[in-house]
Amino acid sequence: MSDPTPPILSATSQYYRPVPVYAARLPRPRYWFHALLLVATCFTTLVMGARMQYNFVHGQSALSFSDEPIGDELIPYFPASWMFSHPARLLGGIPFAATVMLFFLAHEMGHYLYCKRYRVYATLPFFIPAPTLIGTLGAFIRIRSPIRSRTALFDIGIAGPIAGFVVAVIVLIVSLGLSKPLPPGLAPSDIELGYPLIFHLMHRLLAASAPAHTAAALPLARVYLHPTAVAAWVGMFATALNLLPGGQLDGGHIVFSIAPRAHRVVSRLTILILIPMAVYFWAGWLIWAILLEISSLRHPQVADWPRVSGFRAWLAVFGLIMLILTLTPAPFAHSSLREVVREFRAGR
Repeated sequence: MSDPTPPILSATSQYYRPVPVYAARLPRPRYWFHALLLVATCFTTLVMGARMQYNFVHGQSALSFSDEPIGDELIPYFPASWMFSHPARLLGGIPFAATVMLFFLAHEMGHYLYCKRYRVYATLPFFIPAPTLIGTLGAFIRIRSPIRSRTALFDIGIAGPIAGFVVAVIVLIVSLGLSKPLPPGLAPSDIELGYPLIFHLMHRLLAASAPAHTAAALPLARVYLHPTAVAAWVGMFATALNLLPGGQLDGGHIVFSIAPRAHRVVSRLTILILIPMAVYFWAGWLIWAILLEISSLRHPQVADWPRVSGFRAWLAVFGLIMLILTLTPAPFAHSSLREVVREFRAGR
């Protein structure tokens, strides 16, 4: 008998050996840290909201925060001690604090839930407490795993602005009805707001639906905003900032998901537009131009397919409409770079 045929060695088995794959262990969520930041931000927004409500009830501008007496009381800018002396005053800050926190929560949870849908690892929202005008610097989530497709990047990017915009619109409709005519002889506010297009449209809607309302017959500049209306303004302003089409903002993610090659050009064009806006309208646009320049240097790569099309193309148009409705070239009056420089020179 002849020898048995030796086994045939496959070239595939020689050149394509199994490659070990290591899965990184996901970090354990620090729920206690998220909760701590949430509680602290609730407190700081309550304090500032209570101050706004106190001003509103006592015939002062809601945004008047100078250390000047109101009635018989001298109230500091961040009146934490004033609140602790009469804890019941914190109850007045609930409407403002609840609406501001609800807006930021809706925005970040829009991102977070779509990260969950596409199995992208993301943290829960981090709220940032701070003694600012609104008691917070906002909130953010951290995405710690790659986004696998342009459609996923688009959905994650636009979900936050849409969720926050819906909340802000609902709050605006209700809060304009709570506002009232500007009291005669009211001292000028420390901070004069500029209103986006959505405010003017909703004010006209109020005038058409409730012409007998005292605030409906007046120009928007003569309306004494309720603190929740100020919270709605904050939501619209934050939505506009996030939708700026550049860098790694939500608007930048939307642009990159639709046309990756155009992302850098659109980012640079946005920066070039923000610079003259800083000179003539609001100096803060210069800071956002710098942030966009820094964040546009690198963008996370995603798979080229599937491309954004169909219903998502209409959502992109809606995102542009949201930007037009919420963007205010001069969100704060008398704060252009020219005016800031002029005041600085006059003060020297």
